[in-house]
Order: sequence, then C-alpha cells, then structure tokens
Amino acid sequence: MKARIIKVSPDNSVKQAAELMLANHISGVPVIDDEGRLVGLITEGDLLRRSELGHRTMADESLSPEEKARTYIKSNAWKVADVMSCNPVSVEEDTSLARVANLMEEHGIKRIPVMRAGAVVGIVSRADLLQAIIFAKPDETAPGDEAIRRSIMIRLSENTGLEGQDLTVTVANGVVHLWGNVSTEECRKAARVAAESVRGVTGVVDHFPKHET
Repeated sequence: MKARIIKVSPDNSVKQAAELMLANHISGVPVIDDEGRLVGLITEGDLLRRSELGHRTMADESLSPEEKARTYIKSNAWKVADVMSCNPVSVEEDTSLARVANLMEEHGIKRIPVMRAGAVVGIVSRADLLQAIIFAKPDETAPGDEAIRRSIMIRLSENTGLEGQDLTVTVANGVVHLWGNVSTEECRKAARVAAESVRGVTGVVDHFPKHET
C-alpha cells in the first residue's frame, strides 16, 4: 500500500478534489472528516456526469423522484460530501492481497483504503497489485526432476479443472512431458500452465489428443 494519504474533507469543493486527483495522477481520494473517520471516497467515476462537462439531467419517467434528485445532486453539487460515494469498501492492514484483488473485481473499484483501529493508514490500488506481481518471488522447489514432477502433480490437483482426470507427468532434465485424455482444449492449456509455473521447468511437451475447435 501507499502510506502517504492524499485526502479531502467532506466540506472541500468538488473542484479541489478534481485538482488533487489530477496533480497526483490518481483516480480517487478518501474523504476523511475532522475526527479522522473515513466517511466516503470520491473518484473520477463520481465526476463523469457533471454539469461542468455539459451533462444535463434528462427527463426520465422511469426514475423515482428520489432517483431524479440524486442524479441532479451528483451533477450539480459543489461540495464533496454531496458527490462522494458513501460506505466505501475498506480493508484492514493485515488483509491478504488475494482478498484485496477479489474485492476490487467484485465491486468494480480501483483503490481501497487500508484501516488500522478505525483510521486510514494507507491506500492500495490496482497499480500496487501490479507491483506485487512484478516483485513476487517464485515458489521454492527442491532441485531435481522428481521434485519438479511432484510439484506439478500438486499444482494439477488445485482447482485447475483437471481434478480426477487421469494424467501422467514425467520430467527429464527439466523438460516436462504430459500424457492423458483431457476433456477440453482449455484443460489442455491449464495443464501446460500448471507445469510452466513450477520453478526449474525448462520446457513442456504435451502428448494429449488434439480437440476439435
């Protein structure tokens, strides 16, 4: 996460929030009140339908009066408190990266405030997750073909879609050979990916029957 927190107050103007995002090359900032509590998040998405951009609230009879009012406020209010997304998704600082990535995907968001004892201590973004991928250390695998083969067999049994399929794996000088009757072309590809992900593998040769596409 980034420990340097760029934030706005609920009483700041929408213009100030936009200037902060632009100056710091970020897509959103947490909204924190005078007591230090996280009360919302204002993002680029909250500002896409603004009157300054030429957006006009259109007559839509399918909307309730409350929905029309909410749309009008989002487009025209000058105060952050009126435009921000309330009840933002947040995580504790010991949350796993996998959980953070799942939350971003589930909610369609790009950044999540990180909390400690009710206070924001950082922000984790999609870019931070990319950094984690770049600097991730490969799994430790004992040297030798037999150790590589055992590691591949374990990978093949872990939610690859290949569970229960009769596969044979041999390894010679780091080159993996795969045999079996996999059910689909995607399963064939999953087997290759599982083998390639094991440290020490120098090549993968599959001997699976070809599937019609």
